Amino acid sequence: MRTYLVVYLGTTFLALVITPVVIWLAHRIGAVDLPDARRVHSGPIPRIGGFSLLLPTLCIVLPVLFHANAIGEAFRLARSHILVLLGAATFIFAVGLYDDLRGLRARTKLAAQLLAAAAVCTFGARITSLNIADSLSLRLGLLSWPITLLWIAGITNAVNLIDGLDGLAAGISAVACGTIAVLAVYGHDPVMAVLMLALLGSLSGFLFYNFNPARIFMGDGGSLFVGFTIAASSVLCANKSHTLVGLGLPFLALGIPIFDTMFSMLRRFLERRSIFSPDRSHFHHKLLDLGLRQRHVVLIAYLVTVACVGFGMFMMVARDVMGVLIFACIVLLLLLVFRAVGTVRLRATLAGLKQKYTATREVKQELRAFEEVQLRVRRARTTEEFWRSMCEAASGMNFLWLSLAYEDHEGCEQTVVWRASGPPPHVHDAIITQIPFRRSGNGNGNGRPPVRLEVAIAATDSLESVGRRTSLFGRLLDESPPIQLDAESITRLTGVAGPLLAHDVSPAP
Repeated sequence: MRTYLVVYLGTTFLALVITPVVIWLAHRIGAVDLPDARRVHSGPIPRIGGFSLLLPTLCIVLPVLFHANAIGEAFRLARSHILVLLGAATFIFAVGLYDDLRGLRARTKLAAQLLAAAAVCTFGARITSLNIADSLSLRLGLLSWPITLLWIAGITNAVNLIDGLDGLAAGISAVACGTIAVLAVYGHDPVMAVLMLALLGSLSGFLFYNFNPARIFMGDGGSLFVGFTIAASSVLCANKSHTLVGLGLPFLALGIPIFDTMFSMLRRFLERRSIFSPDRSHFHHKLLDLGLRQRHVVLIAYLVTVACVGFGMFMMVARDVMGVLIFACIVLLLLLVFRAVGTVRLRATLAGLKQKYTATREVKQELRAFEEVQLRVRRARTTEEFWRSMCEAASGMNFLWLSLAYEDHEGCEQTVVWRASGPPPHVHDAIITQIPFRRSGNGNGNGRPPVRLEVAIAATDSLESVGRRTSLFGRLLDESPPIQLDAESITRLTGVAGPLLAHDVSPAP
């Protein structure tokens, strides 16, 4: 127990001493976070606080390998696991630090996380089974690799995404470290207990400078390092647990960042944006929008996290179905909290899914209609073939009408029109786009305007669909071969009709 206390107090002290130096260094090299539309701070804040978390942790944990007691012996027996975990976490810190200083694409950071997670998995840190109860255990087999990679990468990014307010990510991560440390001591795993207490101490000392009003941010380097270390340690700790509590308690401790990440991804999916795109609809942003101050929002998040962990501790003494029931009730409590805050709305989600499905179906139908007529347009050699293919495209893309306007030899404007079947639409019910069609033979060289194409789409359709179909129709025009389009050739279109198409020569609708 004395070793545990020395580890925690030692890392806390080192973090308190190192952080002011990191703040000074960040200002000297310009590694500061400037305020913008997504951030809530009002001035430049150092963003390389990850050094205040990495250095104390390494400075205290590595010497334990040479300590002459039972904990030191346990460390030496698990030396390969510890060195690989710390090496992978340091690599992730370096990736995050580079992102803080120079910037990295989200996909690049994700690839680095998966690479580091794969290194940890190679040395035995894998979720090999899901122990739901003493009498029910699901062996994962080959699925242990993808599930472990998903867990580590997911937790790493969850901690990174929740780092949006002063002290928020650091405080929640500290609770998670304390939770895993308790699990490790309970499960007689001194190695994980020391590692988590060391990180807990670093976070405690760092929070002295990071709590509102913050003088330093942990940055991507710090948040990725903390998230990765917690995720990998929870896997190693769960391997020695024989019940749901091994992964269940860390999940509950990180419930806010986990659910916040999941709902963020769902929200971006429904909005048809990249899941890596930023927004301002996270859990803490919603609380701020309710009028709460930063400090109050962070304290509420702390309270919810501690409550979830506190109730989750009953899983350590519960058996079989009771443990599962406790876990399910706490997860439901978290969902209700997110529902009350406004991060997730069931009806809005269902409506978004329906809209997403409708939009996807429309895109497929429009592309199918485009592809069906695309080759015919390319092969058109006469005015009649060109017009017929254009009409087929208009029919397949649900246009109201398609017109080809020109000036005859007497200077009078004439229009060849294809209309969709049904009652003639009113001009006010349509979105009309005129397209100057410049191809071989346009005009007669006497200053007359070129032939013009006009497409009309129902005004009740979404503007996105209208723009997409108009763009596809424009592609057809761009891909069509040079065709003689003059008054004489267009006049011959009168009476040209396909099986499902009707044409006439008349004034524009």
